Amino acid sequence: MKNTVKINPSVLSGEIKIPPSKSISHRAIICAGLSNGISYVDNLILSDDIKTTINGMKSLGADIECIESKVCENVYCAKIKGTQGIKVLNSTIDCNESGSTLRFLIPFALLAGEKITFTGRGKLIERPLTPYYEIFKEQGIYYKNDKGKLPLTINGNLKSGVFKIKGNISSQFISGLMFVLPLLDGDSCIKITTSLESKGYVDLTIDVLNEFGIEIKNNDYREFYIKGNQKYKSKYYKVEGDYSQAAFWMAAGLLGGSVKCKDLNINSLQGDKVILDILEKMGGKVKIDKSFIKVDKSVLCGKVIDASQCPDLVPILAVLGALSRGTTKIVNAARLRIKESDRLKAISTELNKIGADVKELEDGLVIRGKENLKGGVVDSWNDHRIAMALAVASIKCTQPVVITGCGAVKKSYPNFWEDFKSLGGTIDE
Repeated sequence: MKNTVKINPSVLSGEIKIPPSKSISHRAIICAGLSNGISYVDNLILSDDIKTTINGMKSLGADIECIESKVCENVYCAKIKGTQGIKVLNSTIDCNESGSTLRFLIPFALLAGEKITFTGRGKLIERPLTPYYEIFKEQGIYYKNDKGKLPLTINGNLKSGVFKIKGNISSQFISGLMFVLPLLDGDSCIKITTSLESKGYVDLTIDVLNEFGIEIKNNDYREFYIKGNQKYKSKYYKVEGDYSQAAFWMAAGLLGGSVKCKDLNINSLQGDKVILDILEKMGGKVKIDKSFIKVDKSVLCGKVIDASQCPDLVPILAVLGALSRGTTKIVNAARLRIKESDRLKAISTELNKIGADVKELEDGLVIRGKENLKGGVVDSWNDHRIAMALAVASIKCTQPVVITGCGAVKKSYPNFWEDFKSLGGTIDE
């Protein structure tokens, strides 16, 4: 597919198999790579971010082979022979544009006791790593960066102890430590010094670690106790469907037709499962069954939405707000400014280009809803979630929507445009 698509407004309806959770996929691949023996991580989509984590774990000694499913095209099972520690096979780890890969793997470099360099591209080069730098200084670990940006070179050994982390920066730093601290001599404690945002992501980390034999005690999200000298155990693990990706199709069903989302875990710990509550509060018709979640065309009403625990949902919620009755206010979303793009600026700018009424605040958005948008030319800002949100907005446009930079979806959902067409979307490449 070329990097520009022209979408002719049309109703989307039908059934869609939701792709596996990217967040869980990262975590399972890492845990399997640290295990003793052979693990299988099933139901993987080889998006750019997941390929980056696989390559990172290979650099650190894991043996990973991806086998394509005979039943589902573009779905893979990874056969992973773990390292029981770290064996540096490549001292430079390219994290591409994956913040999860970078922040999860940095602590691993401090198990190796040798020099490792992390590189990246796009916005990742400048995304903050301050919590780790503070730990490096406290423990006397050598590090060098380019005026606070990547590449980052580290050389040293992480020691067990007490780690103080702010809860309002990114939960990825907490997860990164949780992977490594159980392997150290001595017990550790992660103390959260401010209110913890994105609790759902920490829950996912603890859950996947537990599946692979690692125990972490959670004291009301204020402290996490981690015993040292634990060992990862190999296992078969199947990744569940991704609520943050399902949100796009749920929104499409509400705006135009009827969409049935399959392969979602109704009892999931994913923080983005809150999309179900948000949609119902806005007036959406949502039917939850054991094997699927179905949404039907609905008249939506604007609400106040707290994004502190679900930042990845903001782009598609902004689209729904733009097409709801009344005013939608998205609050506690300042962290979106340091994602793949400045998502508050990106989604407000692009929605306004096609006729929406979105006002950007320092930490959120105020959106006055309309019945329809007009269409026009928009840009993805090289951000997968912006591209997918704008595609869904096309459903309620009176003219075609042209999206430049549409290839950004490869970061998390490489088959997005094929799935869009399978529900009745009409795309000219």
